[in-house]
Formats: sequence, C-alpha cells, structure tokens
Amino acid sequence: MSDPVREYRCIVVVPCYDEAERLRVNVFEDFARANPSILLTFVNDGSRDSTLNVLRALHARAPETINVLNGVHNRGKAEAVRLGLNHALQYNRADVVGFWDADLATPLDAIPDLLGVLESQPDIEMVFGARVKLLGRKVERFAARHYLGRLFATVASVILRMPIYDTQCGAKLFRATPELGRVLQRPFLSRWIFDVEILARFIHQRNGDAHAVAATIYEYPLKVWVDIAGSKVRPKDFLRAILELAAIYRRYLTRTSRE
Repeated sequence: MSDPVREYRCIVVVPCYDEAERLRVNVFEDFARANPSILLTFVNDGSRDSTLNVLRALHARAPETINVLNGVHNRGKAEAVRLGLNHALQYNRADVVGFWDADLATPLDAIPDLLGVLESQPDIEMVFGARVKLLGRKVERFAARHYLGRLFATVASVILRMPIYDTQCGAKLFRATPELGRVLQRPFLSRWIFDVEILARFIHQRNGDAHAVAATIYEYPLKVWVDIAGSKVRPKDFLRAILELAAIYRRYLTRTSRE
C-alpha cells in the first residue's frame, strides 16, 4: 500500500507482529487525524494473525496519514524497522524519520516533543526517548526488566564508548540524511538490539569517533512510559542480547572491523 504523494514533517515507522488483539487502533487513528503533517507507516512483519487486515482497515480510515507495508515473512523487528525507514528515505518527503513501538508504551503525543528538539537544535541528528524515573513523570517498568535493562544499558554504553542512558527505548527520531541511509543499507546482524547496532554503524562510519556521534544525540526524558503486558521480550532474551552485543562490537567497533 503506497503512501500518499505529499510532503510530511515526519515519518514514523511502527513495526507490527501479531498485534491484532492489542493494537490500539482508535488511538492511532485519532493521532493521525490530529497530526496531518506526520505520516505513520505500519510494517506488518509476517504476522500469523489478522494484523494485516486490522492495519488495512486503519489505513482506509486515515489514508493520508497512515500507510501500510506488508512483509510476507517474519524477519524480526530489526528488519521491519529497517524496511520502513528505508521506504521513508527512498521517497524523501520528510526531513525526519523514526520508529515507535506498536504497544504505545511511549504515547504518541511524545512524537511532537522529540520532533521539537530536532527542529530547535540544528546540531542534533538523533533524538531518543529515555525512560528515566523522575518526580513529576510517569515511568513504570516491571522490576525484572528494569534491572536487566539497566545492566544491559551500562554494558552497551561501555562498548559504544559513549555515556548513553537508554539504548533500547522504542521511541527514536533521526534526521533524514545520506549518512542515515548508509547506516540502513545492509540488513542488521541483530534481531533485538538493532538500536545499538545503528549507533555502532554511525561510529564505524566516522572512523571510530564515538564522541563525534554522541555529540549529535539528544536523550529526551519521557513524560510517560508504561510497561505493557504481552511484550514479546523475555528475561531470557537478555542473554541473547549480550551475544548480539559481542557480535556488534567485533563487526563495527574493533580496530580490525571493516565493511
């Protein structure tokens, strides 16, 4: 399903796999109607349920601001996101692209907040949502996932050589640049921690200068983030993520790494 031919302020990719029962269709539709300058591009990642039908019906209700891409086979969240972002860059009709988790742990109304950072700070290339539990903010995480997440984020920060707080929050926006296009050119090594791999590829492209990449990133403390029941990420995936992190390090962050 091709998106309408028009210019957008921002294109946000929403990867979906077996989301038919929990996709908050009305929330997405209301946001799309209220924000005509933002295109939501849903990527169906070979779902086994009726997700594709749900997405097609959603597109029919807001065709100018909701687009659907269909992947016949399940290739994982990483490739679903890469497919959607490359599609957005290919059509080159927005200055900003990004991705958002379908469960809306981060509410959609945070998109304009992150977008505002890019529009007000020209030196910033990437804005990432950060799940920081501060007074006056509603950040609720399951304890096990929180502590495993903090451990992983610390290891990822050391590997990347940058003081990033939260690599895995599923709310990220990027300027639509040729550099981003090169980062997304090849399939990801990882299925789950592609967020880290994106950063590693940026560092690799800049000849290992992690400081230069870090200077282009803004971490935005989210006002609201709530763990949603039914997540496909399990504690055992932490071990898989560590193995993927080691592969990313060997591929992009050692002196012998090469394209």
